[in-house]
Amino acid sequence: MKLLCQVFKSPRKEEMYLYVDKARGLVDVPEVLMTQFGEPQAVMTLVLDPQRKLARADTAEVLADIAEKGFYLQMPPTAAQLLRRDGSGG
Repeated sequence: MKLLCQVFKSPRKEEMYLYVDKARGLVDVPEVLMTQFGEPQAVMTLVLDPQRKLARADTAEVLADIAEKGFYLQMPPTAAQLLRRDGSGG
């Protein structure tokens, strides 16, 4: 399954992103989540398919969540993930 995906970043939380089907936009994202997320800022459009690698998300999970819920929410990394990413974790 291929999907043209629009990615938005949150102005309120660094490294928090919403992935949605570009054709549907943000219509399926619950209002309470949009309130917490803030005014979405479009950062990229990409074609997602199961073979595509994403930096911090599992592509199959992203596709499944968009198919089921209409969106995928990528949360900011934890402190432990940041340490591993920066190479300073044990």
